[in-house]
Amino acid sequence: MKKQITKKINEIKESKPTGDLVKDKDKKAASQEYSASQITVLDGLEPVRRRPAMYIGSVGPDGLHHLIWEVVDNSIDEAIGGFCNKIIIELLPDNLIRVTDNGRGIPVDMHKQVGKSALEVVLTKLHAGGKFSHDAYKVSGGLHGVGVSVVNALSIYLKAEVRRDGGLWMQEYKKGQPVSKAKQVGKSSERGTTITFQADPEIFPKIEYNWNTILNHLRQQAYLTKGVRIIVVDSRKASDITKHQFYFEGGIIAYVQHLNRTNKIRNQNIFYVNKESEGIIVETAFQYIDDFIETAYSFANNIYTPEGGTHILGFRTALTRILNTYGRAHNLLKEKDDNLTGEDTREGLTAVVSIKIRDPQFEGQTKAKLGNTEARPVVETVVGEALTTFLEEHPRDAEDMIAKCVLAARARQAAKSARDAVLRKSALEGFTLPGKLADCSSREAEKCELFIVEGDSAGGSCKMGRDRQFQAILPLRGKVLNVERARLDKILANQELKSLIIALGTNIGEQFDITKLRYHKIIIMSDADVDGMHIRTLLLTFFYRYMPQLIENNYLYIAQPPLYRINYNREIKYFYSDEEKDNFLESVPSHKKSVAATKKIAKGFVVQKIGETTQPEQEEKKEVEAGVNIQRYKGLGEMNPEELFTTTMDYNKRTLKQVAIDDISLADEVFDILMGKEVEPRKKFIQTHAKTVQNLDI
Repeated sequence: MKKQITKKINEIKESKPTGDLVKDKDKKAASQEYSASQITVLDGLEPVRRRPAMYIGSVGPDGLHHLIWEVVDNSIDEAIGGFCNKIIIELLPDNLIRVTDNGRGIPVDMHKQVGKSALEVVLTKLHAGGKFSHDAYKVSGGLHGVGVSVVNALSIYLKAEVRRDGGLWMQEYKKGQPVSKAKQVGKSSERGTTITFQADPEIFPKIEYNWNTILNHLRQQAYLTKGVRIIVVDSRKASDITKHQFYFEGGIIAYVQHLNRTNKIRNQNIFYVNKESEGIIVETAFQYIDDFIETAYSFANNIYTPEGGTHILGFRTALTRILNTYGRAHNLLKEKDDNLTGEDTREGLTAVVSIKIRDPQFEGQTKAKLGNTEARPVVETVVGEALTTFLEEHPRDAEDMIAKCVLAARARQAAKSARDAVLRKSALEGFTLPGKLADCSSREAEKCELFIVEGDSAGGSCKMGRDRQFQAILPLRGKVLNVERARLDKILANQELKSLIIALGTNIGEQFDITKLRYHKIIIMSDADVDGMHIRTLLLTFFYRYMPQLIENNYLYIAQPPLYRINYNREIKYFYSDEEKDNFLESVPSHKKSVAATKKIAKGFVVQKIGETTQPEQEEKKEVEAGVNIQRYKGLGEMNPEELFTTTMDYNKRTLKQVAIDDISLADEVFDILMGKEVEPRKKFIQTHAKTVQNLDI
């Protein structure tokens, strides 16, 4: 035995290296090949073209629109400094964008350090511009001094025109490279800058500017910059030119009024402060409404910070501290009452917090969160002093505000008791999952899907047709609670929503933990009728208000079941829209002439609707036999399990719509109008948009 072992060891020693020995050898060879010659040095704007997402976040719609924001930011900075009061943004044919302001105009004289005109330096150097000198700009936004040069780098064409010192100067670029030197091309008695650019199709897969996205962003900028007039013109079609103008003398007070225009107000007077302290300008406005949701927007140098930051923390701290102090001093908070928490003082709050600060420090290139530590104590002090004065001067408003917060505190305590009773630890760990949930066998959340299905009938088909390893089914009975009109304790008392919360495993409210999510695809699958759309809207309201992280992390989807099943020449086809169905029917040779009548009943067609068949006239019988059979699905329950899986659940064939939020303020507004308590705004919304509704089921 010993000889056999010795022989085996000798064989191993003599054999060629394998496994890790080979890998080590390869690593050594690779390290020898990796030398200075393989280090790539990117000059000028080439880094931007190589890695555009590092500078604008993405090359999708958000990144594309970000190009406009960067150019407009330069004009806004001029307006903040008091040098500009008019900005014009034009959408031109061939995807050209033109931004014009009446500011000071970009300098065009020679830059001694670089040996080029200042205009060319600003447009071709990543970290060059007046924003690095407090002599030129006291405060500014923009991408840390790289904004307009990034736009230049990512544009197939850019033209800069400058009006200053009695002259008109111009320079053109292609993909960030100057075509010629900056030169004077005429005279001008005006001043300002015009930037015209055309995004590069090699960088952006789809160049399509959204008119509403542009309007909403620029309206917001006009609210934040008192006294500036912003004009937006859509000239992409010469036959249909649209123009909008924004001008708000009231600034963010007008913004709060706009946000609350469809709500019932609690305190009639809007709190407002605009004060400079320690070099930071703090401007804040807020008002309470009869609602349960906080709507707070924070800005630093007019840059929207969706994740907040130190400035919003300072505001919230001051709000909670002062309301508690005032409430105790004026006996509005009883001795038996606990102090109001931050959660209590934020319920029903509509607030805009805007600061202007030198050298803003943002977390991430796209500036989602402000990180300047000095901002928090300044905002807290300024807001605290002003709010103390406001409450003393407006005692009726103070009573209404604190009464609202006390009511929120009582509801919070009731909700906590309900949550503790419903969402026990064992429930979240899966020991008492809802009985109606048909769970999947896999425990890998990133591979698992939860289909939220309308009704037991559709739920039964889904359960039989699904992939049991990765697809879970949760049927809901009837319409769930409208959470826009209910507090958390009422939500947790609703059996359908309670089942959904437990199935997801994340908990809700302050205890929400996205790391415990049991499925990384949550798919709403409802019928293609009015009731189905209503149920979908109710679920979207719930997710948006109480689990927005699911939307932000791209976990929420809407299934797209087919609308039509067509049997033609013994072949079955499925169509997901009227347009798809009509295009197919136009291609059927024997029925091209009668396609227009298919909305009612076309000659030679058997139109089946909810199981009801309308027979054609007797003389058309032959054509029917050789013709087309159309079935319009009204509910998922009409499909057998195999059909439902093939058309709607099969990974390889299905179509899913991902739920995303393009504009959070617009989303807030729409949910509030459609799902809120006030009837009149909803009625007006329906009347305004009635003619644009698609797939209306009457």
